[in-house]
Amino acid sequence: MKRTVIQIVLLCAALAGCNLAPHYDKPKLDSGSQFKEAVPGDSTAEGWKLAEPDDAAARGNWWEIYNDPQLNELEQKVAISSQTVIAAEANYRAAHALVQEARAALFPTVTADPSVTRSRASASVATLPGGSGTSTGSGTGTGTGTGTGTGTGTGTTAAGSNSIAATTAPRTVYAFPLEASYQVDLWGSIRNNIAQNRYSAQASAAQLANALLSTQTTLAQDYFQLRIADEERRILDATLADFQANLRLVRTLFNNGVDSDEDIAQAETQLQSAMAQLTDLGITRAQNEHAIAVLIGLPPSKFSIPYRRFNQSLPIVPVGVPADLIERRPDIAAAERQVAASNAAIGIARAAFFPNLTLSGSAGFESTALGQLFKWPNRFWSFGPDLAQTLFDGGAHRAAAAQAHALNDQAAANYRQAVLSALQSVEDNLASLRILSQELSQQHNAAVAAQRAVELSVVRFRNGVDSYINVITAQNAFLSARESEVQVQLRQLTASVNLINSLGGGWDKNPWRQTEHIAEHPPVAPADANAAANQAATAEPNPPPLPNPEFRPDEVLKQDQEALKP
Repeated sequence: MKRTVIQIVLLCAALAGCNLAPHYDKPKLDSGSQFKEAVPGDSTAEGWKLAEPDDAAARGNWWEIYNDPQLNELEQKVAISSQTVIAAEANYRAAHALVQEARAALFPTVTADPSVTRSRASASVATLPGGSGTSTGSGTGTGTGTGTGTGTGTGTTAAGSNSIAATTAPRTVYAFPLEASYQVDLWGSIRNNIAQNRYSAQASAAQLANALLSTQTTLAQDYFQLRIADEERRILDATLADFQANLRLVRTLFNNGVDSDEDIAQAETQLQSAMAQLTDLGITRAQNEHAIAVLIGLPPSKFSIPYRRFNQSLPIVPVGVPADLIERRPDIAAAERQVAASNAAIGIARAAFFPNLTLSGSAGFESTALGQLFKWPNRFWSFGPDLAQTLFDGGAHRAAAAQAHALNDQAAANYRQAVLSALQSVEDNLASLRILSQELSQQHNAAVAAQRAVELSVVRFRNGVDSYINVITAQNAFLSARESEVQVQLRQLTASVNLINSLGGGWDKNPWRQTEHIAEHPPVAPADANAAANQAATAEPNPPPLPNPEFRPDEVLKQDQEALKP
C-alpha cells in the first residue's frame, strides 16, 4: 500500500510539470525611432525638449513643473478624495483578492464535519432476511393419540424478539470526520488560472494609475481654464474702464456742441456689450470651479477659488522616444497585461481536454458514546484517487479553446491600437505646442498693432478728422486680439498638460509591488480632510470680487502697454 501511494505521488509530480499555455511574447509593433513632430529647433520655446537621462528623476508629481502652489494643493487631494480614483482602487483590490483565491487551489482543501445523529430503525426493515433481528431454531414435539411423531420447525425465539427490539431502539451516533481533497495540476490549469488572475490584477493596477492620471490631468485643465477666465475678466475690466473714459469724452464733446447723439449711443452700446461679455464669463468660471470641487471630492457649495492674477509661464516637458512611451503609459501596460491574461486562458481551455486527477481521503472517529468517541478502536479512514475524463461534450471544449484563441487575438489588437493611439496623442500635442508657439507670437503682434490703431483713432477723433465709429472699430479689434492671445495661451497650457498625460505622467510599470501594497493597505482620507478643505476656501458666489486697487481708469493704457510687452 505504501509503495502504491509513493508511485502515485511521483507520477503526479512528473505530470504536474506540464503547462499547455502557449509561450507568451509581447505583441510586436514598429513604433518608429523618433516622433515625427519632434523636429529640431528651439524646442524650449515650444514647451518641450528631448529627454535626458536625469529627467526620469522629475517624474511623479508632474504638476509641480507649473510652479503653482494652489494647483499643487488641489492635485494632492485627488488621490484620496476623488470618487473615480477610489472606485478604481477598490476594483484593483478586488482583482488582487481574486489572485489570492486562485492561489488557494494549489493547496489541499481540508474540512471537518463533526455531527451527532439520533436515529431509530423500523421493525419491518429489522426483520428482513439477513437482518440481525431474525433467529432460527429447532424443536421436538410430542403428539397425543395413536402414535408418537417427531418434527422440526422454524420460528422466532424469545432471544430473536429481544434482538429486534435492540435493533429498532433509538440510538445516538457521535462522529468527528476530517476530509481532505487535492486536485493535482497535471496540465497547468490551476497555474494558468493563477497567472490569468495575476495579469488581470496588474492590468487593474495600471487602470488605477490611468484613472488617477486622467483625473489629475482634467483637474489641471479645469484649473487653467478658470485662471484664463479670470485673466479675460481682468482684460474686460480694463477695457470697460477705457470705454467709460471714452464715453465721458464723447459726452463732453456733445455738451460742447462738437459731437452728436449718435456717437453717445454708439459709445453706450459698446460699453453695455462689453459689460454683458464680462458678466457671461461668470458662467465659465463657475462651471470650472464646480468641476474642480467634484474632482477633489467636495460638494461645489462648500468650495471656491479666489481670484488671482494670471501669470503662468509654459513649462518644459521632456520628451523621449516612442519606445520609452510604451513603457511609461499605464493604459498601454494595462492592454499588454490583458494580452498576457488571455494567453494564460488558452492554457486553461487546452487543459480541459485532459482528465482531472483528484486525491481525496477521510479519517476520523465515530462512536455511540460521546465519552468513547476518541478511542483508538473507533477510528476510520479512507484514501484514493479519482480520475475524471469527459468522453463526449458535443464540441464544447473545442469551442471554448477557439474562443480563448479569438479573445487573445482581440487583446493583441487592442494593445496595438492602444500603442498607436498613444503615439498619435503625443504627435498631436507636439505639433500643437510647436504651432501654437508661432501662433502666440503672431497673435501678440496683432494685439500690439491693434493697440497702436486704437491710439491713432482716438487722436484723429479728438482732432475731428475721423468719426467715433472708427474708434469703436479699433477698440473692438484690440479687445478681440487681446482675448485671442489669452485663448492661445490657454491652448498652449492645455496641450502641455495633454502631452504630459500622453507621455504617461509620473507612472512607472516596474514596481508592481507598490500596487500590491496599495491593495493590502488602501489609502484612507483623513477624517478632517473635508473640513480642512472647507476652511481653506470659503465658499463664495462667482465671480469673486476683484481687489480694489487692481484697476484705475487713468492707468488703463499703461496696463495694456505693460501686458503687451514681448
